[in-house]
Amino acid sequence: MRWIENFHDGLRVSDIYLVKARNAALTKSGREYLNVTLQDRSGTIDAKIWEPNSPGIHEFEIMDYVHVEGNVTIYNGVNQLSIQRLSVAEEGQYDPRDYLPVSGRGLKEMQQELIRYIHSLREPRLRELLETLFLKDAAFLREFTLHSAAKAVHHGYVGGLIEHTLSVASICDFYAGHYPDLNRDLLVSAALCHDIGKVRELTPFPRNDYSDEGQLLGHIVIGYEMVMRAARSIEDFPEPLLTELGHCILSHHGELAYGSPKKPALMEALALSFADNADAKLETMREALDAAEKSGKSTEGGGWIGYNRFLETNLRRTKP
Repeated sequence: MRWIENFHDGLRVSDIYLVKARNAALTKSGREYLNVTLQDRSGTIDAKIWEPNSPGIHEFEIMDYVHVEGNVTIYNGVNQLSIQRLSVAEEGQYDPRDYLPVSGRGLKEMQQELIRYIHSLREPRLRELLETLFLKDAAFLREFTLHSAAKAVHHGYVGGLIEHTLSVASICDFYAGHYPDLNRDLLVSAALCHDIGKVRELTPFPRNDYSDEGQLLGHIVIGYEMVMRAARSIEDFPEPLLTELGHCILSHHGELAYGSPKKPALMEALALSFADNADAKLETMREALDAAEKSGKSTEGGGWIGYNRFLETNLRRTKP
């Protein structure tokens, strides 16, 4: 299979890819064409079907696996595929695992790390709550392990949610060792729970898009409700502790402008918001630099890869 990350100008493509998105558009002269986003586990590419009504283009939908034939060109500095022929592939002609980006970390390994963090909690009610959420429901643990942390931006791949969660928990664990005033059990518990609502905010792969619930409520509110419901099933869960945990979840984006219903009012909430932001921003930069390096863009202009709208700055990697 020819991976999208290895496409280059002038390449002739004839292979199967996943349709991530499609929409109709018009040229300046009023002719209809199709914008299509194709995906494999190495990345995505913008594709165009300039003659959507030609005999070589068969009917297809988003999330179909399609066999395409076309040529790669460069447009505005990035690869673009011009499709001449397209047909829907049949089951057995493709392996779905070839079309989904996957964490570089082992999924089982990350599950074991999650379990170690839960068992490290000394506060019995918090440990029971985390066991209720993650360990007593094997189906949910599997869903959490396979989910992405975002539609795009950072950790937008299979295993991305648990990878991001563990990274935030690790940073919080460090904070707790460095600042003795922090309640380590509360902080680590909040880190493990902070993005739990993303299992309902985002649909599973291969779609990995916002659900109606995600659009209307968002993962912060969804996650808060999930944690509150689980805590209510535990007899004599201390109400003040539950309120503090809930506050950490509700305020973990740090600012009202970033979607948090509350700003951090506890040291643990502030530490969690810093850890979450640090991991999200650094992963966003790492993914942008890696993508530029794979495309060869980082070799131009002294290594500068251009403006990143999420980080709101021009980027380059540290020089050797």
